[in-house]
Amino acid sequence: MNNPAVLLVNLGSPDSTSVEDVRTYLAEFLMDGRVLDAFYPLRWCIVHLGILPKRPAQSAEAYEKIWTPKGSPLVATSRAVAEQLRERTGVRVELAMRYRNPSIPDAIRKLRDDGYGEVLLIPLFPHYAMSSFETAVERVREVIAQIAPDMSLAVIPPYYDEPDYIRAMVASADDYLKQDYDHLLFSFHGIPERHLRKSDPTGGHCMISDDCCAGSSIAQRTCYRAQCFKTAEAFVRGAAIPNNKYSIAFQSRLGREPWLKPYTDHVIESLGKAGVKKLLVICPSFVSDCLETLEEMGIRGRQSFLDAGGKDFQLIPCLNEHPLWLDFLEKRTREFAIEKAAETEPNPQHQCAQCRCQT
Repeated sequence: MNNPAVLLVNLGSPDSTSVEDVRTYLAEFLMDGRVLDAFYPLRWCIVHLGILPKRPAQSAEAYEKIWTPKGSPLVATSRAVAEQLRERTGVRVELAMRYRNPSIPDAIRKLRDDGYGEVLLIPLFPHYAMSSFETAVERVREVIAQIAPDMSLAVIPPYYDEPDYIRAMVASADDYLKQDYDHLLFSFHGIPERHLRKSDPTGGHCMISDDCCAGSSIAQRTCYRAQCFKTAEAFVRGAAIPNNKYSIAFQSRLGREPWLKPYTDHVIESLGKAGVKKLLVICPSFVSDCLETLEEMGIRGRQSFLDAGGKDFQLIPCLNEHPLWLDFLEKRTREFAIEKAAETEPNPQHQCAQCRCQT
């Protein structure tokens, strides 16, 4: 049980674009207490009485617009990345989704049954948020405790400003940045402001002041907002973007409570009305293109910008299968494999007195 393996975990998608499959996916996703963090009875009522009666049909229509012959773009791309990582390293790589399929229990069960006892978890979320990174990590830990208690788990921490991750992002956007454009918009996935406060280990830093994300604080280890800002700052430096040519916004809010601001849909409309004609949009919260990038930004965001007076809207693809992104994953995988190999190598300078085996 000392063989090393890698587990990649992404968010997930419905199994198909049928309303029933979308409803099943949304129910699992929204009933996660780290996504919708109301008390269970209230969460159940919100999801089953307020959201699921109508939302699945609307979401199914959106998924149909971006579905591919291989299925969900997010799942298909994640599978391709897992396969290429396996081919590059020779290390066993399993893929799982936090919600739906391929499932985390199935992935852990396969690794357990095949004798893999040392697992490196790489959450496919560059930033820490309780509704993405945290829930994926905790679900994996929970499943391992239930069905593979002898399995050892290591976790790659958020890599939002890792130099090789930033280099991959800059390289993937290079062809777009070489073109003539007026403005670059960083559109990160939004989260409720309340989630920042709940993730703040100090209990008194996040969202206390307008500049709470500046400088350095222990709270930033789990502060999604601060980490998003650091990603944008590192990208801007790496790509030499002028300070007056970019801005940051947050997309995909749900409900009426305050989410991180400014809101992407508002910013896109205001940029069009302000005379911006050529807009680039990049979505660094996602490493794989998905509903939020392809449909929310690529279709609805584009139309909103054009309706507001803009002329050219270009969505920069996510990292997807970019070679430098695969380099990033390969480097972490090889480091883990080398570390585990070193732990199991015998020490020739010491001999066990009882059985004379080298340890």
